Amino acid sequence: MKKFLSETGGFFKSWYRFLFLGAYYWLRHLEKGKSAVAEKLYQGRGKMVRPFLHSGMGGLVVLGIFLAPIITNSLSQDSFAQTPPPSAVLSSATETTEMSTDISDKKYRAEIIEYKVEPGDTLSGVSQKFGISIDSIRWANNLASINAIKPGQILRIPPADGIIHKVKKGDTVYSVAKYYGIDPQGIVDYPFNTFINDETFALAVGQVLIVPDGTMPKVELWSPGQAYIAQRTPDAGTVVASGAFVWPTSGTISQRYTWYHKGIDIANRAGTPVLAADAGKIIIAGWPDNIGYGNRVFIDHGNGFVTVYAHLSRVDVTVGQTVTRGNVVGLIGSTGRSTGPHLHFEIRASGKAQDPLAYLK
Repeated sequence: MKKFLSETGGFFKSWYRFLFLGAYYWLRHLEKGKSAVAEKLYQGRGKMVRPFLHSGMGGLVVLGIFLAPIITNSLSQDSFAQTPPPSAVLSSATETTEMSTDISDKKYRAEIIEYKVEPGDTLSGVSQKFGISIDSIRWANNLASINAIKPGQILRIPPADGIIHKVKKGDTVYSVAKYYGIDPQGIVDYPFNTFINDETFALAVGQVLIVPDGTMPKVELWSPGQAYIAQRTPDAGTVVASGAFVWPTSGTISQRYTWYHKGIDIANRAGTPVLAADAGKIIIAGWPDNIGYGNRVFIDHGNGFVTVYAHLSRVDVTVGQTVTRGNVVGLIGSTGRSTGPHLHFEIRASGKAQDPLAYLK
């Protein structure tokens, strides 16, 4: 029995030495090899930095080359404020009209401010100080006469010519505009007026509206020369004195050119033809953004001028097509941000909006 136990113990000792010591020596050599590899990698840690950076920058350049045309094309289609490059189509006008009627980019205020009357102030002086008509200040402060102000009095100064109206129950953009004798589009286009619903132009009871160019009904104006009176246009296609453009349509000028309304509105029945004011190439046609101008046509006249025809019910031209002066480009409508059928017409010279009446009279 002793012999059996002794041989068994020897057997296990041999296996212990074989497995344990063998594994120990193997792991020891592995650790030495790993340390040597790590040391080599540590010593060469900076050798790959420059190739990595160069290859990374090269990849970014290649990516930029592929993406730049896509981004540029997307931005150019979404921005109508930038005038596209002039086309090769020559204008039928032989002389360049040097009229500058664009309004400066000064800041305009949205709020009604208060002014304390000082000794020597007159209503006409306050009017000139703020660039607001005498009647607008009169109606904002319920003044009984032109000499009614006195030192120390606080006057409310509207941000624009017209009426400050507090919305009552039952008021709509249309009823307010009718009461003050203007087109409802003027209230909608004023940039600081807000609405509960931008599609229906619903109003909230108690909100304050600015009614641009509005006048109090049945009152005698103290400054009649400053009142805006809607006027009829000549017949569509009538050649104007400047010789540069013809009237794009006929109707009533329902809204004039201002700092926030970069064109004129000509109201008429839906379906009334709209004509090209001069020869040129169509650069935009349709309703690409589903807002704002609605169906529109932009014509590049090739001489630095671009004309815009907006809110059309139908567009009769396509991009790239050339037109001559007087060609029908579409029909009057009320698409986009509009309260009723009218043509919104703009003239841009070298990318800057101009007062169309300065060219069409």
